Amino acid sequence: MIDSSLNSLGAKVVVAASGDENHPPENIIDGNTTTFWMSTGMFPQEFIIHLADLANITAVTVDSYNVKRLKIEKNTSQNVSHFELVTEQELEHTEGHLQSNTISLNRSSATHLRFIITSGYDHFVSVHRVSVQH
Repeated sequence: MIDSSLNSLGAKVVVAASGDENHPPENIIDGNTTTFWMSTGMFPQEFIIHLADLANITAVTVDSYNVKRLKIEKNTSQNVSHFELVTEQELEHTEGHLQSNTISLNRSSATHLRFIITSGYDHFVSVHRVSVQH
């Protein structure tokens, strides 16, 4: 399991469907749950994380707020295209505290992970941290 932030391992958020200058997408990978990326409303919302190297990923942990349905896709190319679905989950509503969900990816090889939030428990959602286990 990786205890470091994805940011310190060379990962980058290369695409985000929306942005707020006070809560930029880079906050997703800084390893800190007190910083976050916030959507600007409407669904779907998505972000793509580019990993520094091809990795075999057993699971991801997503710390978020108000996310209802989440799809995770992956690819193994250097381009941000041609993704394949790995999993789709409905997350439990946790009023007043973060949702922390560890989602199995069954040792998926990936260079990019795309997270698509298809619905939320509110108009706005936030993602506080994504960590990867391999």
